[in-house]
This record gives sequence, C-alpha cells and structure tokens, in this order.
Amino acid sequence: MKILIGHFTTESNEHIPGKRELKDYVLGYGEEIQDLMELRDVFEKNQVDVIGSIYANGHSSGPVEKNAFAYIANRLIRDVETYRNDLDGILLLLHGASKVEDLVGSSGEPYILNKLREIMGPHFPIAIVVDPHGNLNQDYVNQATIMRSYRESPHTDMFATHQIVAQMLIDLIRDNRRTKAIYRKLPLILGGERSVSSDEPVKSINQLLDQVEKDPKILSASWHVGYIRHDSQNIGCSIVVVPTKMEYQEYATEIAEQLAQFVMERRREFHFHGNALEPEQALEEALNFKGGRVFITDSGDNTTSGATGANTLILKQFLRLTDFNKKKILFASINDPEATRLLLRREIGEVVSISVGQGFDELCQPIALTGKILAKGDVGNLHGIRKKFGDAVTISLTDYPIDVVVANTGISFAEMHQYDGIHVNPLDYDIVIVKQGYIFPEIDEIADLSIMSLTPGATYQIAEKIPFKLISHPMFPIDDF
Repeated sequence: MKILIGHFTTESNEHIPGKRELKDYVLGYGEEIQDLMELRDVFEKNQVDVIGSIYANGHSSGPVEKNAFAYIANRLIRDVETYRNDLDGILLLLHGASKVEDLVGSSGEPYILNKLREIMGPHFPIAIVVDPHGNLNQDYVNQATIMRSYRESPHTDMFATHQIVAQMLIDLIRDNRRTKAIYRKLPLILGGERSVSSDEPVKSINQLLDQVEKDPKILSASWHVGYIRHDSQNIGCSIVVVPTKMEYQEYATEIAEQLAQFVMERRREFHFHGNALEPEQALEEALNFKGGRVFITDSGDNTTSGATGANTLILKQFLRLTDFNKKKILFASINDPEATRLLLRREIGEVVSISVGQGFDELCQPIALTGKILAKGDVGNLHGIRKKFGDAVTISLTDYPIDVVVANTGISFAEMHQYDGIHVNPLDYDIVIVKQGYIFPEIDEIADLSIMSLTPGATYQIAEKIPFKLISHPMFPIDDF
C-alpha cells in the first residue's frame, strides 16, 4: 500500500498588514513530513509505503501571497501527477482558513483538492484532516472521501487526529470500501474563544460526536467551528459525517441532521472562556487579585488567530499606572522587528532607551522605553514544533515593575519551552500578559486566574459587531432567531 501525504496550514487574517510569503512558512519535504505530522508509527505499524510531498505550515498570519501558494499547491499537484499510477490513497492536512491573493473563491484548500480530483478521479480515496477553525462549503466536502476535524480547542488532539484519520484511510483502502462525506451548514457564527472544548456546550457536542463514532455505520463525525478573521461566504459552523460504506449514506445524512439540531438548540449557550472583561476592568481585576498569578490575554491581538502581536495598548494601560499594588509584571511579547534588531546589538545588563511599536495603526503606536537588558533568546514555535521562530530581547523597565519581551515575530507565549528559550521564567511574575484569546493548557496550569481582555484589534472577539458583507443570512448571533 502506498499513500502520499502533505500539509498546508495558514489562518489568513485580512485585518493585518502584509501577506504570508513563502519565507514565512515552516517547510518540510519527503521523509521528514511523517515526523512533522507524527504519522510514522501508524504507517510503519501498517506497513505502508509513504511518499512525502510538502509540509507548509504558515500558522496564523495575513492572506497568502499568490506565488507562495502557487509553489505549495503546485508541489502537491506535481507529486500526485508523478506518482498517480502507484498511489492507493492520499492523506492531507488542509487547515481550511486560508485566503489566497487573487484566487477565485479565495480559499486555497478547495483549490488544491479540486486539482487532485481532476488527476485522480471522483472515486480515489482522499482523506482530509481539517482544523475546526476552518471554513467549509458543500463542493469542498463533496470532493473528500474522509474529512474529520480535531475535537479539542486548544488543539491538544491535533496529532492524535492525524493518526486516527490515517488509520481510517488505511482500513478503507485495505477493505476496498467506498464512502463519501456528508455536509450540513449551520446558520451559526462563532469565534474560537466562544467554543473552548473544556466548556459547555462544546464538551457535550464532543461527547456526542464520540458516541456517534462508535456506531458501526459511521466512520467519523465532526463539528467545525469556522474562521471569522476574513470575510467569506463560507463563514459559519458545519457538521461533517462520513459513513463506513456508501450504502449507509442516507443513515449518515440523518445523523448529520441530528447533530446539526443538537448544536443549534444550544446556540445561546456558547460563551467566552474564563473571565472576559473590557480592558479597564481586566486591568483592575488583575491588580486587585490576591490569590496568586494572573494571566491576561490580549484577545484583540491574538497571534494564534492571525494578529500581528504588535499592539501596545495594554502596555500603555500599565504605564499610566502610579500604583502597581506590589505586582511584578511581564509582557510576552511586543512584536517589533526593528526594535529587536537594535536591542540584539546591545549587551545583557546594559541600560538602553528605545522606541517599541511598529506604528502601522493606532493600536501599535510607538512607546519610548528605558530599561536594562535582562535576557536574550530564541522564540520557539507552538504545538510541539521545536524550531526557532525568531529572536527576543527582554527589557526590565526603569522606574516600573515591568519586564517587556520585544521580539521580531508575532507569536503567543503559550507553552513553557518558549519561556525557556528566551530565558525568562513566568513563575517569577504576578501578572503576565500574552497575545492570545483563550488561554492555552500549559500556562493555564500555572495561572491562578486568567482574564481575557476584550481589546480592539485584528482579532476582536465580539463577532456580532464585525461588519461581515459576504455571509448568508439568517446567521446567529448577528440575526436573532
């Protein structure tokens, strides 16, 4: 058995300057893709020969530059054309939230799948793993033999889902079965911060999906939250159900309808994870908290959803204070490549004066900072990808109990190894500000209180106040029904 694998991820936030170029991607080829996607064990156990095409992880950023997308898509298309007569199946991770410059239909994932269908025909087994924060449509799902999303948000089951879908594809090929994914669109828009899997109603939705997948007539079932950071006719939640055999298509359609009804009946129960407060309230609660360490997430500048990480709004909040209530504060981080370049020239322990803030909009206007260089280090990647993502310098401010991490990339410090990489320990602080929406598991473990500050910015959280123009109506909660 021979299976081709590939990966394309970009969450395209159209509210930030610039585009995601090829140099901004983490790229992998050939044999290493099995390890990047953590698939080697499942393929070796099943004695599958693997052809690695391309791994292209652009994380969250702006729209994809057209030449970058052409390179990624053409590599996949070329490899499928080259090996078409040898292949038994194709397994791809296609995130679902890309927006590509000048591409008809804008989304890169349906384009890729349609091109592969042109080569391999309508019946060839193609399995797609998708992020739940991706947008789907009927034609896209129709082209998939198997389509399944992660369950958990944050995505702690990402690699496990890769392995689950790989095994589904292997079994399907081995048994010479045919199937086809069933799609149901829901008139419901949600941001990721209102659909955290440890909260209700997502917890109950996932339990029901697990129960459905125990049915011998159902291969997989998933609920897709969608992505709201670029305007699209495909925005909104979806249900995808895949029967074990074609003869169970009607039954799977009934299950999809039941799941859709289950979700829509709970549409008013979706809520922000943890404490979601307006910025001034968030600041006040953090300063007055007596129970230990507080993490504040700058939700309008959430780099895990495509924001730049450059906003200085919360830093300005703290710098206006005269009483810090004996709190020691860490900002991790402010994205400013030019300030980082200048700071990297200076020595640890040196006192510096520098302007921090890229200035491309009113939310990231420069601030003059003076302080001692505390540490330098490497910015680590997220989701277990142990690759350097950038550089960081930490300044301990003069006359303030505040340390500021200045980086040449926008990323959220969501995992403990990232703090190790910049040689700063979050356990040394009473308040830590990070560029996230919902708080990630590793820092949640060391937070005695987490507060989501409902800041303005590229990832503003109140979806019903975002001026979408391309969506269908009615759509809850923009339309109440």
